[in-house]
Parts: sequence; structure tokens; C-alpha cells
Amino acid sequence: MKPMARLGVGIGWRPEIAAAVERLEGLDWVEVVAENVCPGHLPESLLRLRERGVRVVPHGVSLGIGGADRPDAGKLAALGERAVALGAPLVTEHIAFVRTSSPVLEAGHLLPVPRTRDALDVLCENVRIAQDALPVPLALENIAALVSWPGEELTEGQFLTELVERTGVRLLIDVANLHTNRVNRGEDPAAVLDAIPLEALAYVHVAGGIERDGVWHDTHAHPVPPVVLEVLAELRERVDPPGVLLERDDDFPAERELAGELERIRAVAGGAAAPVRLREPVAVRQEGAGPVAEAVRTRVGLGQAALLSALVAGTPVPEGFDRRRVRIQARALAAKRASVVERIAPELPGILGGPEAFRTAFLAYARRRPMTAGYRRDALDFAEHLLIRDLPDDPAARRRLTAWWRERAGARPPRRFVRWARALVGRGGR
Repeated sequence: MKPMARLGVGIGWRPEIAAAVERLEGLDWVEVVAENVCPGHLPESLLRLRERGVRVVPHGVSLGIGGADRPDAGKLAALGERAVALGAPLVTEHIAFVRTSSPVLEAGHLLPVPRTRDALDVLCENVRIAQDALPVPLALENIAALVSWPGEELTEGQFLTELVERTGVRLLIDVANLHTNRVNRGEDPAAVLDAIPLEALAYVHVAGGIERDGVWHDTHAHPVPPVVLEVLAELRERVDPPGVLLERDDDFPAERELAGELERIRAVAGGAAAPVRLREPVAVRQEGAGPVAEAVRTRVGLGQAALLSALVAGTPVPEGFDRRRVRIQARALAAKRASVVERIAPELPGILGGPEAFRTAFLAYARRRPMTAGYRRDALDFAEHLLIRDLPDDPAARRRLTAWWRERAGARPPRRFVRWARALVGRGGR
């Protein structure tokens, strides 16, 4: 495996802080959420950064490469198009599953893959499919998790090591996620760092979070705490990372505070590296590179569907899982859905009587209505759900919601909705 080209110190580019990012001194590179940019209409801010020589790396969040199904060809093509448009040296994604196809369910979140031989076989084949389709190298990120799978056969270190050895994929190590998993799953970050092939390291993520009731929430909306910087320092003692990046996705601080946080990360990342071990360069193994039996994918798919259904559809928690943790995760997923829908459809709280009324109505809807096709469709489905039930109670608000839905749905309303609309017109809009 060839050494990774140096990226330096960077920050996650987000539209809300685009101007501040452009003014940051000594910025080497930025990372952009791949699904949030269009290759033919790149934001002017990103174009200006590229003109200055700042590298841009697309970071995917929706591929679900750890899922039981083979990677979607369209999503892979879209990821590759963004890499080409941005002139990126690599693309990155997550070791996670985000959906199931039977039943059709979307998590809207990154969920952990079971560390089993079956799941590893599926993941390795999916990675090879992705590598063949992408025009640049792929790196995969370890994720933060709240729940652990029962019956796991491998440690995190063993799982990641075999993945690299069998596919040659690079690793994006998130040190905040290592800390999250220490709190939530009792895993030692140092043990993971000691076990994985750091020669495969592409770059490092650093982010903030908060602990509530013994659970660490990887929010990306809080300052990076000292304990996460300590994990970064532990990694730095073992290897000189090609790149380090600050992630901030919400509740953005003042520009000076953002710059200060980046400088603290730069100071830790620039410390002296003292590798604790010498390893042979990673060589891709040829054994186990054949197609995965469909029975294996089916077994993995059944397990993932059972967990995801419990999280988003209210079905019983599968045997062996920590029920309390699953309930916490389910509430977190519903709250995330509400927050994202509110952000992409900001008119809805106004129509429904304010943020609190919107959130109450949405959480009641989400309790038994899983997402099946992304957040924009979720917003439309939520509005349709209310209208079919003659909600909201205020006729004027109902008319506004009807108009909002019709402007965005495009297609003809469903039959039941048509009957409701005709009845409403017949009653003079009540």
C-alpha cells in the first residue's frame, strides 16, 4: 500500500460557516458532505477555496456500504462524479448500514455493523464493488455507536484489520468516535489503535459531543473536549497522520472560537510521533475474495432489519440487545428526523403553530411511521399524514399545509387525500 498523500489540517465545510472557513489562516483542506453538493453547481465558496489550492474531499453519508445489499450503482456513480468535480485525491464513507430492503426502512443515521464473519464477508465484497466503481481511492470511517450486537466474533481492531488486509481500503479514524465507543460500549481506544494497521490511515476526524446519563452523544455541535484531544494525542504517539480534520455540523460557534479550536487540534496533531511498533506494509490478501453466498447476505439482512425495525417502527427489540440502549437510540433517531425535517422544511413549524407544536406532532407521527425514502420525502409524508387525519385543527392552517404539500409533491395526491380535499372544498374549507 502506497503512503497516503499529506492533507494537513482542515475543517468540515458547511454552508453556514462558508465565509468563516474562507477566512481561516493556514487552512490546508476541507471536507464536504458529498450528498450536499451538485457537481455542475458547486458553491462559489468551494470554488474560491480550490483556486487558492485548498484541497476538497467528498465525504459520503448515505451509501450504507455495511448493509446486506450490494452498493447502489447510482450512489457510487454520484460519489465518483463529486470526486472528479472537486479534483479530490480520495473519497470517504462509513463502516455502517443505513437502510434495509426487506422491509424497506431508512435509518437516517449511521448504524453499527455486527462484528461477525458473515458481516465482514459482506462488507469486504461491498468494498471491492465500490473500489471498482470509484475513480479515486476509498477510505472508510469507524462510527460512533450506542448499541452493541450480541454474539460478536471479532474486536473492533480485528474487524478493521481484516477489512484492510482483504480489500486494501484505507481507514478514516474518528478519534471522537473511539471515545464515544469507550463510554457507550466499554471499548478501549488505545487497544483499537494498537490493533489496527495505521499504515492504512488516510486521515483523522476530531469532533465534539456531550455525555448525558452515562451515554455519550456524538453531536458534532459542541466544542471538542480535552478527552477527545487526548485520544488524538494517543494516535499521534503511534503515527504521523496524513491529515486531521475538525467536524462541526450544528450550533456553530463564533469565528474566533472556531479558529481557536482548530489551532488546539493543530497543536496536538503537530506533536512528536514516536511509533510504538514496526509492521510490514499492508498487503491485500487474495483468499476470501470470491462472491458472498446469498444465504450469508440473507442472514446479515435479517439481523439488520430486525434491529432497524425496532429502532424506527416500534417492533420488539431483538433478543440479546440492551433494551434500554435500543430505546435511547430510537428516541435519538426520531429526534434527529424531526430536526432535519424542520431544517429542510422550515415552513412547517410556522404552519403548525411553532417549533414545539411541530416537534410534538412529528414525534407522534415518527413513532410508528418509519422513513422509507430520505428526509425530503419524510417531510411530505408527514404533511400528508396530518392532512388525511384532518389536521391541524385550524382550517386556515390546513389550507396552508395543503398548498405547501401540493407545491412540493408534484405527483397527483393519493386517492384518500383527493377524497379528503374534495370534502374540504364541499364544506367551504370549514
